[in-house]
Amino acid sequence: MRVVLVGSPSDRARVRAELNGSIDVVAEFASLAAAQRSDADADAIMIAESRGRSGTPRDDHDDDGLVEEPLTPREIQVLELLAEGLPNKAIAERLRISDQTVKFHVSSISGKLGAANRTDAVRRAVRRGLITL
Repeated sequence: MRVVLVGSPSDRARVRAELNGSIDVVAEFASLAAAQRSDADADAIMIAESRGRSGTPRDDHDDDGLVEEPLTPREIQVLELLAEGLPNKAIAERLRISDQTVKFHVSSISGKLGAANRTDAVRRAVRRGLITL
């Protein structure tokens, strides 16, 4: 099986060591968004989760047990521009869409990530590896 590995450099190194060559890692990325945009020839994307002191995966997602709905490619684009600190009007101009469409995307992103506001949405997206700053 050929996989793309996503996570922090230390988490990716730990997972590579645990795999011990049993799975072929064809590419590595810091964020899921970058992995999804790549043209790497792989069968799957593997997320290298952070581990706590006990060795179990850390729960840093603040999602209250909600099932995560994936963001669309356009929502990822909007989120990346939100992370740059752009207002809705500037995002709309850059993506050549209306202000109302941007507003809709921001609302959808916030709902999917369980975020209270734009800043919280960016923070949660970074912690989940959806975007990098």
